[in-house]
Amino acid sequence: MFRIQARVQGVTPELLELYRSISTSTIGHLTDFGFLNGLQPLFRPIQLIGNAVTVRIPHLDSAAISHAMELVQPGDVLVVDMSGDGQRACWGEFRTYAALDKKVSGVIVSGCVTDVRAITGLGFPVYSKGISALTTRSLKLQGEVNTTISIGGVSIRPGDLIVGDDDGLFAVNPEDAEEIGYAALEKQRKEALRRQEYEHGRQLESPPITS
Repeated sequence: MFRIQARVQGVTPELLELYRSISTSTIGHLTDFGFLNGLQPLFRPIQLIGNAVTVRIPHLDSAAISHAMELVQPGDVLVVDMSGDGQRACWGEFRTYAALDKKVSGVIVSGCVTDVRAITGLGFPVYSKGISALTTRSLKLQGEVNTTISIGGVSIRPGDLIVGDDDGLFAVNPEDAEEIGYAALEKQRKEALRRQEYEHGRQLESPPITS
């Protein structure tokens, strides 16, 4: 039994532009909410930003991901809740090719992925809890697309703003994203000034070079 709901465009072009230069560590100074704990990037350096398309699969059966791939649009981030399965991989090389064709920005999996070398070589942004050679199956029994899911202690709604980089991942409610984004930019502006001051101080403390 499948529950497939319409795609939600919660992220505006203005929000995408606002967050392109904002690091997740800056967001982490401003809020505890939305941090996807326990997920790691498949490789570094990495950057991910986009509109969430959510999927929930029942452990073994990953057929709902195929339904989601029919709905995604360029710039979306596919976010997969594996219902607590920490052993099987629901994402690999050929799903990555399909995602690249659709111009998906990246994938987040609350379980494992596989075909690491191929995905890394393609440079496709992926975050997961681990890596496994054991995979799911397309049994076409059950799943959900574009419903509220839970990953890393965070409820993620279709249309949420997803922001990821080398330090981690945040899911941001679009209703709060503008306020958080401008506060983050201001914090980064002040940090840039402090960085310049530290650099200037080190140059003054450096001993003169003699021949």
